[in-house]
Amino acid sequence: MKLTTLTDEARLALGTLASRTGGLVSPSLRLGVTGLARSGKTVFLTALVHNLLHGGRLPVFAPYAEGRLARARLQPQPDDAVPRFAYEDHVRALIDKRIWPESTRRIAELRVTIEYESASFLNRNIGPGRLHLDLVDYPGEWLLDLPLLTKDYRTWAAESLAEARRPIHAESATRWLSAVSEADAGASADEERAATLAEAFTGYLKAVREEDTTPLAFPPGRFLMPGDLEGSPALTFAPLDPPSGAQVPDSLWAMMERRYEAYKSHVVRPFFRDHFARLDRQIVLVDVLAALNAGPEAVRALQTSLEEILGCFRPGRLSWLTRLVDRRVDRLMFAATKADHVHHTDHDRLEAILETLVEQARVRAGSAGAEVDVAAIAAVRATREGRVRQNGDTLPAIIGTPLPGERVDGTVYDGESEIALFPGDLPKDPRAVLGEAAGDAGALAFLRFRPPLLEETAGGATLSLPHIRLDRVFQFLIGDRLA
Repeated sequence: MKLTTLTDEARLALGTLASRTGGLVSPSLRLGVTGLARSGKTVFLTALVHNLLHGGRLPVFAPYAEGRLARARLQPQPDDAVPRFAYEDHVRALIDKRIWPESTRRIAELRVTIEYESASFLNRNIGPGRLHLDLVDYPGEWLLDLPLLTKDYRTWAAESLAEARRPIHAESATRWLSAVSEADAGASADEERAATLAEAFTGYLKAVREEDTTPLAFPPGRFLMPGDLEGSPALTFAPLDPPSGAQVPDSLWAMMERRYEAYKSHVVRPFFRDHFARLDRQIVLVDVLAALNAGPEAVRALQTSLEEILGCFRPGRLSWLTRLVDRRVDRLMFAATKADHVHHTDHDRLEAILETLVEQARVRAGSAGAEVDVAAIAAVRATREGRVRQNGDTLPAIIGTPLPGERVDGTVYDGESEIALFPGDLPKDPRAVLGEAAGDAGALAFLRFRPPLLEETAGGATLSLPHIRLDRVFQFLIGDRLA
């Protein structure tokens, strides 16, 4: 599947060569934090940086555990045209206000420079090591657009209309499908008609994102956050049923097809070329629990979205020579986020469910030479564990403060009261969540909790943000580069 042109490849090669040769003394590593909307990318990046800067509890991270991590500090990112990731604002939201930071609305970068002592005797005598870790963040909605690079307008329109006509979207799609039924794709192109269809289509996309049955978004992602493209022809199109007769050059169908291709050329392809294709390592964050909360239909929709998106990745291992002019993701981690919302006895099952959802992508990346890992994590641990008695049984529970408005059995929480909750058991057979095996996921109750109140040392110093397996993430993604 070819996602780049020869011109794109040439630009990538020149950019990579300049980066590699300029970083011979202080090499850099570009880490992409990937995930669909509301998977926890902003929180993950903030927690990652906070634990590096403040010496968090990272026993599995070898450079830290062995005392070889000298210090980490923030520096200006290398891309002057890309906004800086607002790390300080996000930390204040988590620690001072105990609220979750706002979701990513635009692409952003942050550079963390890590100084360390090498584990190698030879390298240790040469001098201290230094690695620039470049972190790349972008809205999850943009990720949805990558599969469009492999589809023409006719294919995408047919798939989008087929999805909208499913009974589960009946309420969300009514207005848009009505507009489609009234449109004549073979009629002359009409700007007002195109704008009406695009507006109705955007309303449908926004409504689908809020559905309980499939809490996912569908492409094009920029329709949900247009930014400075709002109102432009590249965002004024919609799927149509094909015209019955021969295609006319100036028809409404031709207009929609042309604008769809313009969207791919001017929006999707530059994002892939300038950001996505330049990554060295990648972590894919997946909110499995939100899909489980919504039911098997949502889990299957999540699996389909992930399969399409992961097909656009560039996994592989390069030789020392080809590394000078090419980039491939040689380490890829899939992470089920918000593992603190279930008891630790269910973490293995959560990992197994995610492994099932990304099975094809994991095999493909591994066969290309990339190292792959799957983990259940919580970048910021919002709960602790305990036990509760329910119907005479003692059950494993999680304890935390639900966000204002969260509801369980008719009780609405105010954001101040702490509760102990048995969230239910995840299924032993991971395929049960897809409806492919006997049994089901049982009665599950996954709430959203407030960020924790940070602990203090005896001397009054505030500890770093608590987490689950963030050190395992560090070790897999960057541990070998600090050896």
